[in-house]
Amino acid sequence: MKTNLNVVILAAGLGTRMKSKRAKVLHQAGGLTLVEHVVNTARELTPAERITVVVGHQSEQVQQVLAPQGVRFAVQHEQKGTGHAVLMARDVLPPEADLVLILYGDTPLLSAKTLQALIELQKAGSNAATLITTKLDDPTGYGRVLLDGNDHVQAIVEQKAATPEQLEIQLVNSGIYCFRANLLWKYIGQIGTNNPAQEYYLTDMAEILARAGHTVAAMEVADCSELLGINTRLELAEVDRIFRARKVRELLLAGVTIEKPETVTIDAQVQIGADSIIGPFAQILGHSVLGEDCRVGACSIVSDSRLADRVEVGAFTIIGASQVGEGAHIGPFARLRIDNVVGAGAHIGNFVELKKTKFAKGAKANHLAYPGDSEIGEKTNVGAGTITCNYDGVTKHKTVIGANSFIGSNSTLVAPIEIAADTYIGAGSVITDPVPPGALAIGRGRQVTKEGWVAKRKKK
Repeated sequence: MKTNLNVVILAAGLGTRMKSKRAKVLHQAGGLTLVEHVVNTARELTPAERITVVVGHQSEQVQQVLAPQGVRFAVQHEQKGTGHAVLMARDVLPPEADLVLILYGDTPLLSAKTLQALIELQKAGSNAATLITTKLDDPTGYGRVLLDGNDHVQAIVEQKAATPEQLEIQLVNSGIYCFRANLLWKYIGQIGTNNPAQEYYLTDMAEILARAGHTVAAMEVADCSELLGINTRLELAEVDRIFRARKVRELLLAGVTIEKPETVTIDAQVQIGADSIIGPFAQILGHSVLGEDCRVGACSIVSDSRLADRVEVGAFTIIGASQVGEGAHIGPFARLRIDNVVGAGAHIGNFVELKKTKFAKGAKANHLAYPGDSEIGEKTNVGAGTITCNYDGVTKHKTVIGANSFIGSNSTLVAPIEIAADTYIGAGSVITDPVPPGALAIGRGRQVTKEGWVAKRKKK
């Protein structure tokens, strides 16, 4: 960790070209918001308490997303340009920093490796600042970087203000700077608003420092895709594709089999153990963790869940915010909604839905059942069509079923209710009272058979 480095992340803008009610930095790519990607990269360079995010539009929402990271916040109440945004951070930053790194909340692909090279280059020389640049075949829309005979930055000219000769320059400004802290704060007050937008542009610092006798170095990055900023939904989709391709590659190299990898969706934070197999069109989302030798079938979705080793997830199954024990089988066409704990070796079959249920080791619900707000004991069998009536119109109630019980098909268990261990429930029963251990409970009307009734009806 480099404790002499402060990082400022500019994340105050609206992003009008996104055509969205949501702040641009809160849009997601690769399973995280754009600004989360940038903060995660910054945390590889310096401790979280030395990272300050400048917020403005929808500042409360941005702070809520980033608060768990432990970063600082500065508020830019009026969006008056990048120079003004950096100035808003000055009083929030920790003191005694040698360097200040400026990043943007909408540039998520920039790697820690590239930024570390920028920091080392700045530390090694006597320059007031170092700027990341790159060459583009089509630099339209970017500020052009003007170099002197020693390859120092003289100025940065925006597209609208550039001469025809300057427009031919392919070296463009990324906006990513590493400043000597004392010189940044000494001269930042000289930034003016002599531009069409009448805003304070941080790009003016290159010319200001040069005019004061200091030098600004340029560090050219060969891979211009790292510097891709997000302004439109089209660019957002491209960055999402890049992040997901990176994640798939990482998992493939770590021993995970991914069938038709171009079709799957796997978020950045996901962990999957070796020899697991991910089927076509599967989605593994959020902070999900899958153990070794798991299999997730085609078109299934696993979100914010933990699967132990050797878990089998059938096709078209949805698992959300749940834990699944070793060797369990889920699906196909099953749904674990939220807050479920499924024990080792348990079987949740087709068209079974669980919600807030503890389903113990070796228990089974193989067909068409809904155990909700329940505790199902070890090796208990829940028959097809069984439901727990957990909601009375006002309150949710709990159903508890003990171990080694057998719940007959089409049983209706009216909660709150407790069914003890080693019990049987007759098929088609409506159970409203507690069932003691070892009992058989039957709750249904007695069958009445009227022989010859059909013929009599036809005569009428």
